[in-house]
Amino acid sequence: MLNLTDYELMQLIRSGKHQALSVLYDRYGALIYSFAMKAVRDEAAARDIAQAVFMRLWTTEAEYNPEKGRFTSWLLTLTRNITTDHIRKQRRNASGLIQITEERFNELPDQTALSPEEHAVRYSLREEIQQACMHLSHPQKTLLEHFYWQGYSLSELAQLYDQPLGTVKNRLHQTLKILRRHLAAKGDL
Repeated sequence: MLNLTDYELMQLIRSGKHQALSVLYDRYGALIYSFAMKAVRDEAAARDIAQAVFMRLWTTEAEYNPEKGRFTSWLLTLTRNITTDHIRKQRRNASGLIQITEERFNELPDQTALSPEEHAVRYSLREEIQQACMHLSHPQKTLLEHFYWQGYSLSELAQLYDQPLGTVKNRLHQTLKILRRHLAAKGDL
């Protein structure tokens, strides 16, 4: 089962094969945990988010389509959505904001269980994303931080920036287009 593609594993998960979920967990558990940890900065919450992601894989009717993109992109989008829900719930409960600084963004938890190849791929991808982010203005970086890491909805950002919702949506769309263009130039998209 270890030699199966992510798509094939997802097909097995749909048919109720627990072992397929276990293989995906072994492949991506550390990635999902580190993504959640960067956002919430709480080990217990990051573990809960990782568990929720794999529970969603097990129970969801949504299917991964390899023609629409890489599995890791799909999985991180799912992780981001669950993390955002967690952050919003915490914000509602605490009536405070989670501050994500650039220093915290760059920190990763210890991932000693990863193979040297996985470390190299993640380091390379991180470098490419940082290079692409250099083409963004400060307001664009702030918008991404608020939307992706601090869990603001688009309507909340419109209120925060005192701008129409359509303007905020357009700014986010343009920012993502810039990132996509620079990442596609590197061959990642």
